Order: sequence, then structure tokens, then C-alpha cells
Amino acid sequence: MWLERFSGQSSHSTPAATPNRALSPAPRRSVQLGPSTLPRRPGLAPRTSSLLSGASLGGSTESLPAGERVPNGTTLKNELGGSRVRGVPDAVDILRDILGPVLVEAGDGGDGADLDHDKPAALVDDIDFGGLSLEEFAEAKPLATEAQGGLDEDLEKEKDKFEGLHESISACDEVLKSVETYLTNFRADLAAVSSEIEHLQDRSTTLNNKLDNRKAVEKVLGPEVEAFAIPPSVVRKIVEGTVDDAWVKALEDFEKRAKAIEAKTKDGKDIKAAQNLQPFINDVSTKAVERIRDYVVAQIKALRSPNINAQVIQQTAFLRYRNVFGFLATRQPQLAEEISQAYINTMRWYYSSNFTLYKAALEKLHLYPIDQTDLLGAKPSAAKPAASASHDAFSIGRRAEILRSTNTTALPSFAAEDDKGNHNLETPFRAFNLALIDNASAEYSFLTSFFLNQSFHTTNRKFTEIFTPTFQLGREITKHLLESSTVDALGILICVRLTQHFAFELQRRKVPAVEGYINGTNMLLWPRFQQAIDAHCESIRRVTTSLPGKPAGSGLSLTSSPAAQSTAPHPLTQRFTNFLQGILALSVEAGDDEPTSHSLGRLRADFDAFLVKLSKGITEARKRDRFLYNNYSLICTIIGDVEGKMAEEIRGHFEGVRDGLEG
Repeated sequence: MWLERFSGQSSHSTPAATPNRALSPAPRRSVQLGPSTLPRRPGLAPRTSSLLSGASLGGSTESLPAGERVPNGTTLKNELGGSRVRGVPDAVDILRDILGPVLVEAGDGGDGADLDHDKPAALVDDIDFGGLSLEEFAEAKPLATEAQGGLDEDLEKEKDKFEGLHESISACDEVLKSVETYLTNFRADLAAVSSEIEHLQDRSTTLNNKLDNRKAVEKVLGPEVEAFAIPPSVVRKIVEGTVDDAWVKALEDFEKRAKAIEAKTKDGKDIKAAQNLQPFINDVSTKAVERIRDYVVAQIKALRSPNINAQVIQQTAFLRYRNVFGFLATRQPQLAEEISQAYINTMRWYYSSNFTLYKAALEKLHLYPIDQTDLLGAKPSAAKPAASASHDAFSIGRRAEILRSTNTTALPSFAAEDDKGNHNLETPFRAFNLALIDNASAEYSFLTSFFLNQSFHTTNRKFTEIFTPTFQLGREITKHLLESSTVDALGILICVRLTQHFAFELQRRKVPAVEGYINGTNMLLWPRFQQAIDAHCESIRRVTTSLPGKPAGSGLSLTSSPAAQSTAPHPLTQRFTNFLQGILALSVEAGDDEPTSHSLGRLRADFDAFLVKLSKGITEARKRDRFLYNNYSLICTIIGDVEGKMAEEIRGHFEGVRDGLEG
């Protein structure tokens, strides 16, 4: 009964396991019991089942349960999935090394056919199991054939190899399990990472959308919000910081923002933020005004310190922070006007006191005394000082160099006090007025730069109020110098030219407020110049009146000597020509509208009358003409190199008279 079930199973499974093998034409034989005909355990490869069956037949008293047997046709290689772990030998190769050619029945699969085996010589058609099962039969009556005994011995000898094989297989299982676990975990981690990446991509997209929306909103609302924002650092600097460049920048920033807020309020927009900020802006502005007031008042007090240089304070303390005063003038106009008046009063005192000291120092300079004894027709005085006698009052000499001097520095007061030399009147005149012009230009420039929001007339009014006492000092020293040299026409004319140079310099510097002082100085100089020329003309007329006008002797020393009959040029001609040459040299650029032209016309006419009347004292007409010719030739020679329109006219007159006498 068991054999029938076994035969049926065997005949039923073989064609399915080997579909590519053709059925044998030989008659069907009965199945013999042997190592290759034992039922295979499910779940194990054919080779494994054959080896285990052989081991059971050789000496094991236990058999594997039928439920754990591997179906026929499976192999160890198929169980391992066809993969080979690196470093672990292949189980099939180990079996071949151990068993060599083994009698294995070709199963329904392909791996059993690879081994070489021999078929038994004869097959038993019927075996009597005595009603026992295969396991019971094997236990009760084990097979003890000679071949089986040899196989058992081989298996015993190769036991270590089988154990190594088992360990290799176990190691492969463990490695495969670890690899499977690793791959499973890696797959899970990869899935988690993929999910996280997708989450991050979604989040990045969301953030980008939010960022774009925020930029769009910020582009519209940013300027509006910024217009109503006043940084705390700016307010802290204005309220608590030191007044310096950073403080000025903070104030400018605050003023700019405050104007923007006020502009929005004036536009009629009902903005809550502007209304809330307005009291705060007023408080900060009030505090800034207080800081500016204290700072400016402190600098004004510093101007009253002894030996202080006002221009240094103006440049470093006032002009450097001129915008802050403009802020004060905008917020508190009345306070700004009061501070301006305090500055005016301080600077008026400053210039007045310093120029008073300077005027006193210049008045200590020793001047050449030029008085009535230095007129053209006056007799030389033997009682004059040696210094004055060595000084020629009628020759320009090097006095004109002061007009071409490139030294723009005024004479220091201590140098004037220590100077023991003699000077002409133009030296102190130039020193005082040069200092006055420089200070006036600097002050006017400061007023126009510091008081930015005031008109032109307001600036001129403040300037005049500051310099009125100083201008008065300038007029006083001019009068003093003119009184000390009443007939020094050359010195007075040099002062006139200096004043004209000062006027041109003031025009170049764009300081029109000093024009009144320049005009006042000219009104003092030109009349004195006319008076000096009149005094010289009067002296010549007196000499001419004293001449007899006939060849007879005369009581006048100039004509009574035998030298009066000489044809040589008269001494008065020499003095007159030097004096004329000096005036013409100082009038190179003079116009016809100047008083100089009329003065020289009168002086020339009086001198011509003198020469004509003097020549009448010579009896011979030839000598008389020669005398006149020599005098006029001397005049033409001395003024021949002088340039200018006025010099050409004077020279033409004398050359015409000389040429008429020559013919």
C-alpha cells in the first residue's frame, strides 16, 4: 500500500519536474529501496536530501520528519537565489570536492544531472517492508550493504568538511540576512529622505511665494513706513551726544525726516502715524535748539578771550557747523536774531580793540618830514634833519615798488613798535589798510556763509555794524599821515593808487560792503593831493613873481648871480622834471577824468611861465633860446621813458616847445 502511494507519487511528479526529458520506451520497473529512491524531504535541495538520506542510512537512527522534506528538483544554489557571497565558497563546489562522483538520481531539476553517477546493476522489483513505513523499516532493519558502508565511512571521514559547509551556509545566511536588513533599512531611509526632500521642496515653494509677496508688499509700503521712522540712534545722538560732525549728520537726518512727515501732514492726509510723531518731533527739535544755542553762545564767549584768533574759531567752530544755526533760525527765528546780535557786538569789540592797538603801533613809525620847505619853489633849508636832507622829496625813486610788492602780509604790530627806521607815509597807510581789507574780506565771507537764510542787505547791515568803528580808525590814521606830510604829493598819490588796488581786490573777492570805506578814503586823499599840487604851483608862482623880467640885476638869489646868464638848465627845472616824472609814473593807467591831469596842466603852465620870465633876464636872444632849449630838452629826456596816455600828452607839449626853439 505504501509502495503504491510512493509509486504513484513518483510517476506523477517526474514528468512535471522534467518537462524537457522524453519518456523512456522501456517498460516501467518497480522501485528499489536505495539511497536514490528514498522520499525527499520538502524544502531542501536534491543534493542536500541525498546526502542526508545517505547519512541516515549509514548510521543515524533518526529520520527527518516528512513535513520538513524539500520537494524534488530544488537545489542549494536555487535556495541561495543564484547569488554568491564574496569570500564564501560555493556549496556545490565543496560537495564535489567531498563526494567526488556520487550516485545520485537525476531529479526533476537540472542541478542533479550535473554530477556524475552510476546506475545500480539490478533493480529489485518488489521489496517487502512488512507493513512498516520507510522510517520504521529503516530503523528496524537498516541497510548494510557494502556500498552503503563505504559511503558512511567516507561521510565520517568528510565530516569536518560537511560541518565547514554547514558553517559556510550558515554564514551565507547570516550575511544575506544582514544584507537584506541593510537593504531594507536603506530602502526605508531612502523613502524617508525622499519624503523629506518632497517636504522641503513644498516648504521652499511656500517660502518663495511668501518672500515674493513680502517683497511686493515691502516695495509699496517700505517707503511709506521709512518716511515715518526716526532711528533711536539719531535721537540719542541729538539729545545726549557731543556737538561734532556725527551730531550734525544726525541733526540733518532728523530734519529731513521731520520735513517729510510735516509735508504729509500739510497735504491733508489724515495719517495716524504722523499725528502720533508730531509731539515727539517737537520735543526733539526743542532739545536740538537748546544744544545749538548753548554751543554758539560758548563759541561767542571764546571770541572775547585774550589773544584769540577769531578766524580760527570762525572756521573750526562756526562754519564747520553752519547748518545747525540754520536749523535754529528755522525753529526759533527770534532766538537766532538775538544770538546774531550778540555775535555782532562781540566782533565789533574784537576788531575795534585789535585795530586800535595796531593803529597805535603804526603811529610810532618814524616818517620823513615833508613840509613847506620841500616845495618846488622853496629855498633848501639848512636846518632840516640829516635823514630828511638825504631823502629827495621830488624823486619817486624806489617808492613805487610798494605798488608792485607781492607781499600780502601786513606789518605786525610788534615789528612796527620796534622799528627805528624812517619811512614814507605810504608804508603805514598800506599796512593798516591791508590788514583791514583782509579782515573785512574774511568777516564778510563768514557772514554770507554762516547766516545762510538772510538777504544781501541784511548781510551788509551786519557787516557795517561790525566794522563801523574799525573804518573810523582807518580814516583817523589816514588823516594823521596826511597831516604829517602835507605837501608830499607823490606819497599821497601812492596812497591813492594803493586804495585803487584795494578796491580791485575787493571786487575780485566779491566784498561790496567795503566800498563805502574805499570811497571815504579817496575823498580824504584826492583833496589833499590837490592841495599839495596847489602848494607847489603857488611856490613856483611866487618865484616867477619875484623875477625882474628884464636883463638888469635882481635881488633874487636865483637870478642875481652871474650864473643867471648861463644857458645851463635851472635847478628848479631839475626838481620840477623829477617831480613830474614821478607823477606820470604813478599815472600810467590813469584816465582823463582823474584830478591828476588837471593838476599837471596847472603845474606845467606855471613852470612854463617861470622859464619864459627867467629867460628874459638873458640879454642875448641866442643864449636865451639856448637856455630854454636846454631846459626843455632836460624835461623831455627825463620823462622820455614814461608810458601812459598822460605822459604822452605832457611829453608832446614839451617836445613841441623844444623843437620850436631849435628851429
